[in-house]
Amino acid sequence: MKATPLSNCERRFLLRAIQEKKRLDGRQCYDYRNIRVSFGADRGCCMVELGRTRVLAQVSCELVPPKPSRPTEGVLFFNLELSPMAAPGLEPGRQSELLVSLNRLLERCLRDSKCIETESLCVVAGEKVWQIRLDMHLLNHDGNITDAASIAGIVALCHFRRPDVSVQGEEVTVYTPEERDPVPLSIHHMPICVSFAFFHQGTYLLVDPTEREERVMDGLLVIAMNKHHEICTIQSSGVVMLLPDQILRCTKITAVKVAEITELIQKALENDQKARKEGGKFGFAESIPNQRITAFKMESAAVDTNDVEEQAGEIIAKADPPSEVFANPVLHTQNFTSKHQGFLNSCSFANPVVHTPGTAQIGEGIESSWGDLEESEKEEAVEEEGESEAAAFECEKVETEDTSTLRETKSDEPIVLSDSEEEEVVILEPQELPRKTRTQTSSKQENPSKKAFNKRRRKKRTSR
Repeated sequence: MKATPLSNCERRFLLRAIQEKKRLDGRQCYDYRNIRVSFGADRGCCMVELGRTRVLAQVSCELVPPKPSRPTEGVLFFNLELSPMAAPGLEPGRQSELLVSLNRLLERCLRDSKCIETESLCVVAGEKVWQIRLDMHLLNHDGNITDAASIAGIVALCHFRRPDVSVQGEEVTVYTPEERDPVPLSIHHMPICVSFAFFHQGTYLLVDPTEREERVMDGLLVIAMNKHHEICTIQSSGVVMLLPDQILRCTKITAVKVAEITELIQKALENDQKARKEGGKFGFAESIPNQRITAFKMESAAVDTNDVEEQAGEIIAKADPPSEVFANPVLHTQNFTSKHQGFLNSCSFANPVVHTPGTAQIGEGIESSWGDLEESEKEEAVEEEGESEAAAFECEKVETEDTSTLRETKSDEPIVLSDSEEEEVVILEPQELPRKTRTQTSSKQENPSKKAFNKRRRKKRTSR
């Protein structure tokens, strides 16, 4: 885990607060954060919140062949996943030192403590046994992952139900929950981890350290114990050397905390079982608080509809009268020239209505005649087309005359033939006329027609 290091100022501030026996979240040195347990809709799914640290646990099972060394015992598999979703410093898809140590500690706490009866998971000795798989995912990291994961794991195992089976000869039948009620796991005790953080070479001690407190601590001690005061596992890490008296003091604190957490877990399991039997809210839907926006709940409000007509009449009477409606548009403009008037006359308006001075609503779905030409404009367009056709006809005449002169010059000159029999090639040597003369003559003839067209165009613009 690569977390951003704390600055020297923050480090000094945290250590000074610990020396004064003060914590950032207002707790005392031996206080635990609030624990909240919620269950999913399926059996074996639960989420544990230890302050702002959240761990989701899910238990599943399947029939597998047993290990050769233990043919009459089931298989237990535990896995904890750390993702960047929980904290930016966590790396995905990589077995970090923190992840390896957490998985080993949870295996010693849950498997090596013999809290689950593995022989009850055997279906056919040497052939088929139940494999119980516990997957835990860290959703948010705010310190003390070990305690949150151990609580989530044991709660999920207690909440899980495996399918019932029957064996007739060599045939194994697995029943669905509708056919037979699922069977709970045989759990002897509940091992729970409690973490202690040491500061200033073991001078100061804190229970349930947060993420910031873990960064400045000198050592960490984890004790797993059940409510019978039986130590299941113990692990120490860091650079601090602990005395026997300090370890005994921590075990006494652990016994008190484990008893409180075990009672909380049992109450949560009983409440969930009761809700499932009664058909009420259970699972994550029950854990949604009612006083938040995400509650999706609104209190019903009574609506009185007796005096609706009278109230509507009073509102209409008190309302202001509507503004005047004009039959023709009134344009309040100062710079309104004859050119704008001609433009408005050329457009076809369908009874515009002016609601307020200065605005107008033009058109009511009638087809617009925009772009239609008047009769005078149509006549002018026909005349212009006729003139353009005449000019084009004159240009064609000039081109035909030029080609005829070229043919005459070609006919007067002799044709030279080659003497060889193999090559029958006719060589013509015409006199090339300059292209400038033809372009000049055509441009001179086209100029009068263009001038006349431009004059008419100018007259139209001045008349408009």
